[in-house]
Order: sequence, then structure tokens, then C-alpha cells
Amino acid sequence: MAVNNSSKYRRELRGATYYFCGSACQGKFAADPEHYVKPQERAPSPATLPNSASTGTIYTCPMHSQIHQPGPGHCPICGMTLEPVGATNGAAEAAELGSMTRRFLLSAALSVPLLWPMIGMMFRGLDPMTLFGERDVAWAEFALASLVVLGCGGIFFVRGWQSLVRRSLNMFSLVALGSGSAWLFSVLALIAPSVLPDSFRLPNGSPPLYFEAAAVIVTLVLLGQVLELRARSQTSGAIRSLLQLAPKIAHRLDAQNQESDVALDAVQVGDRLRVRPGEKIPVDAKVAEGSSHVDESMLTGEADPAHKNPGDDVTGGTINGFGSLMIRAEHVGADTVLSQIVHMVAEAQRSRAPVQRLADRVAAWFVPAIVGIAVLAATVWGIWGPPPALAHALLVAVSVLIIACPCALGLATPMSIMVGVGRGAREGVLIKDAAALETLERVDTLVVDKTGTLTEGKPSLQTVVALAGVTETGLLRAAAAAEASSEHPLARAIIEGAKRRGLGVLPAVLNFASDPGLGISGLVENRKVLVGNVHLLERDGMAADEQMRQAEICRTKGQTAIFVAIDGKPAGLLGVADAIKASTPAAVKALKAQGIRIIMLTGDNARTAKVVGDALGIEEVVADVLPADKAAVVKRLQGEGRIVAMAGDGVNDAPALAQAQVGIAMGTGTDAAMQSAGVTLLKGDLRGLAKAVSLSHLTMRNIRQNLFFAFAYNALGVPVAAGLLYPFFGVLLSPVIASAAMSLSSVSVIGNALRLRKAAL
Repeated sequence: MAVNNSSKYRRELRGATYYFCGSACQGKFAADPEHYVKPQERAPSPATLPNSASTGTIYTCPMHSQIHQPGPGHCPICGMTLEPVGATNGAAEAAELGSMTRRFLLSAALSVPLLWPMIGMMFRGLDPMTLFGERDVAWAEFALASLVVLGCGGIFFVRGWQSLVRRSLNMFSLVALGSGSAWLFSVLALIAPSVLPDSFRLPNGSPPLYFEAAAVIVTLVLLGQVLELRARSQTSGAIRSLLQLAPKIAHRLDAQNQESDVALDAVQVGDRLRVRPGEKIPVDAKVAEGSSHVDESMLTGEADPAHKNPGDDVTGGTINGFGSLMIRAEHVGADTVLSQIVHMVAEAQRSRAPVQRLADRVAAWFVPAIVGIAVLAATVWGIWGPPPALAHALLVAVSVLIIACPCALGLATPMSIMVGVGRGAREGVLIKDAAALETLERVDTLVVDKTGTLTEGKPSLQTVVALAGVTETGLLRAAAAAEASSEHPLARAIIEGAKRRGLGVLPAVLNFASDPGLGISGLVENRKVLVGNVHLLERDGMAADEQMRQAEICRTKGQTAIFVAIDGKPAGLLGVADAIKASTPAAVKALKAQGIRIIMLTGDNARTAKVVGDALGIEEVVADVLPADKAAVVKRLQGEGRIVAMAGDGVNDAPALAQAQVGIAMGTGTDAAMQSAGVTLLKGDLRGLAKAVSLSHLTMRNIRQNLFFAFAYNALGVPVAAGLLYPFFGVLLSPVIASAAMSLSSVSVIGNALRLRKAAL
């Protein structure tokens, strides 16, 4: 829908113009970002944002992701403090927390003397009414309470008024109404008590004053805000810890090999950088000179450093060993692997889980309903309550307004999602969005690719079988030359095998063509060479009977048979074996223990696939599957009512990953696979999937606990505040107690969400 740019549908927020839908959304702030936007601006990708709390940082609301604005502030819909999009150094968040903390400390200091009269009621010798007189004490209470309510708590009235103007009542609407009503009534009772009817007066004839209640309400709400801000800041710890993996500076070499230190964001593609022993590698690059061992555990989880030589790739954030390296930058800024990980985590933390729709629907009518309940309760107490009836009615209305906190309800889902996604990132499990995390809990079937997922993805050449008229050397030379332009793991194995056998420099390949699922073809020394599976040869009308017999022998050994044809005739075959990852058996066992049905789906031959399946205890194996058919297999399982997750690492897995309810990509795989997946296992280890499933169960359980707590809290608290217990026990809830309960409800939800940070996976 197009945005209506007329002034009727415009609001001014913090000096910047925003628009919202004026037709389908009935003039309300719309949930669709297309309906609620700043002209000529969209929230940029977190990966493109500066890693600082600068004025260029975009902030958004954790409950209403459609809200974006430059710089910190609060949400115009719910009033909550906005959070930065992506990662920052935390300066702005610390400033917000510091400001709110100062407000609370001043408010608490001013509110303590207001409790003196309450203490004096218990200890007559300390009663300030006796020591100074009621009138003087009342004016002192007025001065202190005014400083607290209008000064320290002024922010609540600003946000409450804005919520009324924008017709989007929220928590601050209730706080402003409750504390403001108590303060205004007390001012009126102090300055012009004669205008109040007898139903407002105590037995001694004077109207009650609620200055201490108004001040303590503000103080406790400020305390709740401080605790909430402090707890929420901990949820961004995962992103900050990722950012800390990158060094602050890089040692750049100029054309004369003179070295200078530059800021990381000043590094450009093509720059030559020096990495000294023990330093972190600044950007994704290729080694130009030197050799060393690099600790890549932050990506792979492997404790053993990887040996790097000239021509090898290195990743920003990994740690150089004892050798000195000169590297050439290939990916900088937002294009580095580390930046993309930060981007993915930040996006996922702001995404909304489907379960949040329930909370959104309730929150839409919650505050107006509470205001209605407060008015109804006050009316009942004013008509039928004991004397002073109207004074009791005011207390009940204030208590109902204060105790009903929609903030806890709104925080129930996003806080758990933020903490859960951050916890996953620390475990090497990158979750693309909250929907994937929620769906993962219901997955009952896992379809898993073999090569690169269950196995190392680094196959090695084991067997070379040449048919009559062809030598093994000639066969391997032709096949390796043809595969030189292929990125397939099996192609790498053939080329490495040729090198190990001393074949030296391979001839060039011309007219190279790749046919996914079948193999490759090309001209090598003016001879047409085909390398692939038996279907590739059959497509060109070649009979491969002898090759099939030899292939069966290879498959009984767990090897993949690769057929080779030269100039339209079968020439032989190559046997390649891919070792099972050491972590895979434990991962399969853990997933089965979680009740997940595991199916191996592979384009490899059935015999070879069965050898791997038997070794891992996977009973269901679907082999000889073309890439286009992998998605069809997933769709068939879905048609049987299964909730399917698909794990793979190659381009040929991308359609199946997209088809599955949850796609799971290996972090060691291709970009296409990771883009199609909802979950990426950064370490390329299926044990991460078992952790992801556990994390999903824990997070969804945590969300349900939070939602239950928020619903139960209001279901119990509002009737008690309205005076439900008074006819039976003579108990009437104090607004002070109501404000304490309201603040603690939000903090309790956040505290429960933070438990996920230390939950066992």
C-alpha cells in the first residue's frame, strides 16, 4: 500500500517526520513497515552501520520492529526505550541507563522523608505531625513529592501524553494517570480542601493526602526501568563479544613496504597487511607471503590450528600463530565473515516469532480495558464503598492503573528470542529469524545431505581403474584436467590425487560445462572428456557395463564411483572416499534421543550411501537423487504431515533447504546454502543441530512461561487492586504495593529470559 503523505497522516517524532497508514489501518500506527516509514529512508542493514553509538546509528523498538529513528529515544507506540539496530559499543545504552539511574537515586532520596509520617503512626514519639504540625508537614510533603513526580518522573508524563495524542495507550499512560491522579488530588486537598465533598473526608474531617503514594509509585517505576535497562543490556552481550573478536587496527604496507597502523574501517580491498605472531587477523584475506598456523576455533570450533601458506584464505578475527604473515585484503567492512555473523545475529534478535501474535492481539486492547476497569471499580467503590467512599474509589482506581503492566506482556517473547539467539551465537548456531527458532521445536524429521554434512566434505582419491586401451596415468590426467574448473569437493579430490601421484602440471581445459547432478565435460588436449555419474554417460548413449561392475566393487568399500569417458567411449572410473566426521556419530545419537527421525538424502550411489548409513545407524537412506529432486523428497515428507528440517552445505541443497520448514546450512558450505537456510551451524558440526533443537525447546518453554506469568499476573493483580478481597478479608491494595508489583513483573520476565544464557544445551 502506498503511504499517504498528506499532513493528516503525519507525526513529528524527535524532529524527524514519520508517516503512517490512514486507511486500512484506521489511522493507527501500522504494524507493516511499508505503512509506517520515514520519507526517503529505510532502516539500513546492521552490517552497514558503524560499530559505535554515533548519531548515524538507527534505533528500533524491541516490541515494535517497524519503528526506526536515528539516535536513541523511546517508542511512540509502547514508550519503551529504543535499542540500536545491529551492534554498537554500548555508549548510548550506558548513557540511557546512567540517566535513568540518576533519576531513580534522586527520587529515592526525596521519597524516603515522605515515609516518615507512616513510621510516626507506629512510633508516636517520632510522629512529625506532633513535632512540626500537620500543615507544615503537608507542605513539606507537597514540595518533596512535586520534585519526585514532576521532576524525576516527568519523563513518564511526557510519554503518557504522547501516547494519548497518538491514540496508542501504553504502560506510561497508566503510570501517568495513576501517579498524576494521586498527586493532583493531594494538591487540591492541600490548597482548597473545602471544595471536596464529605465522601472524600476522613473521620477527623480532613481529606487524605497521597503525596507519599504518588512519589513512591514514581520511584518504584524508575527502579523497574533501571533494572529492566540493566537486564536488557545483557542481551546484546553476544553481539558485543563477536565484535571484540576483530582487532581495532591493522598494519598496512605501502608500495615501498613501509608499515603504518590504520583503523580497521580504513582498510580497503587489495591492501597489503602485516600480521605479526599472536595477533588477530584484521579482515578476510589471502596469504601473500609467509606461513603460519592460524587458530580458527572461533569459526570451526577445532582446537588444532590450521596451517596457512601463500595462496590460502584467512578469516578476520582468527588468531595468527608464531609465524609472520603478509596478507592481501579481499573482504572488508560489512563483507567480512565476522560482520555477516554479527548482521545475522542482530537481525534474528529483532525478528518476531509467530507466537508473539497472541501477545500483540492482547496488548492492542489491554490498556483501554484497564482504564475501563479502573473507572468501573472507582464507580462501584464511590457508590457502595465504605466511608470515605470517594477516597477509597480514588485509591482503587490508582491501584488498578498502576498494577496492570502491559510491558511484561510485550517483553515476554522478544526478550526470550534475543537471549536465545545470542546464546545460540555463542554456541556456533546462527539463527536467521525467530520463526525458524520456533519451528525447530516442532521438527520431527531431519533430512540430511551426506557429503560435507555427515562426512568431512574433503574426499580423497582411493582407486583408479582404467579400461582396456587406457592407462591409469592417462585416465587420471584427463579427468583431473577436466575437473580443474570445477568447485565440487569430488573434483578437488581428483586434482589432489593427481598431484600426489606426481602428474605435475595439468593441461588446460576448453569448453568446460557443468551439469549439476550429472557431472562435467570439457576438451582436454583436443579430446572430449566426461567426468560424472553413470547417467552422464548414458545420456550420451554410452554403455557402461564394465564400469558398473568395477563401480560395485568400489561401493562395497564405501567409495563413490566417478565414471570417465574420453571421445565418446568409456575410459574407466575413479573411486573417491569421504571420511565421516568424528563428531557425526555422537550428533546422530543425540538427535535420535530427541525423537527426531533421520533420513539421509544423497546424490551418491545407494551402495556407497548405505555403507555410510550403516556406520552411523541411519536406517533410512535415499540415494541417487538429483538436485532438482531433493526438494521433491522434502515436499513428499511434508505431505505426510511431517515437520521437516533439511541440513546441507552445497548449492545443490539450496532448493531443499528453502522447501523445508527449517533449513540448516553448514557454516563450512556455500553462500547459496546459507542464504536458503534458517539456521547456520557455524562450526559445520551436526552436534550444533542437536544444540539448536535443545535451544529451541528451552526458548519456547521460556516464552510460554513468560506469557503465562504476564497473563496470570494481570488476571490476579487487577481484581485484587480493584478490591475483590475487601468484602472477605478487609484487604485493600495500596498503590505503593501495586507499583512495586508492576515494576517487578517486567523485571521477572526479563530475569526468566536471562536464564537461557546459562541453560545446559
